[in-house]
Amino acid sequence: MLRRRFGSFGSPSQEMERLRREMNYLFDRSFEGLRERTAPDYPSLNVWTNEDGAVVTAELPGFAPEDIDISVEGSTLTLRGSRQPEALEEGGTYHRRERRHGRFSRSFQLPFQIDPKKVEAIAEKGVLHISLPRAEEEKPRRIAVKSA
Repeated sequence: MLRRRFGSFGSPSQEMERLRREMNYLFDRSFEGLRERTAPDYPSLNVWTNEDGAVVTAELPGFAPEDIDISVEGSTLTLRGSRQPEALEEGGTYHRRERRHGRFSRSFQLPFQIDPKKVEAIAEKGVLHISLPRAEEEKPRRIAVKSA
């Protein structure tokens, strides 16, 4: 921060506004690293799309298939689940506890309608793979050009 010469200050309201901007800048800078380390949503997802549909993968280690609920409505996929905390041995205490437990719900919209009758989901090695075929009426159609 640069020092201003004596007598070059603006009005008290201008100085308060300048102070507010500088404090906001300092707070934003101090929490910058914290925002980068926290995940925006749980579970982490990857989504791929093509002309035929979409594939979603979600990291769900420790979840049993019966603890996961997948629903599709139109172009919206909703993924819900719950996991119970691990039971400790009698007299045991946690030294470190980072794995999440409890309920989650995550919804997002795809750029096209899904055929809910053809959706398939497979859990393998803690990763859930969801295949979401595009509805037939949503698939791009090739139009043949005829000569007159």
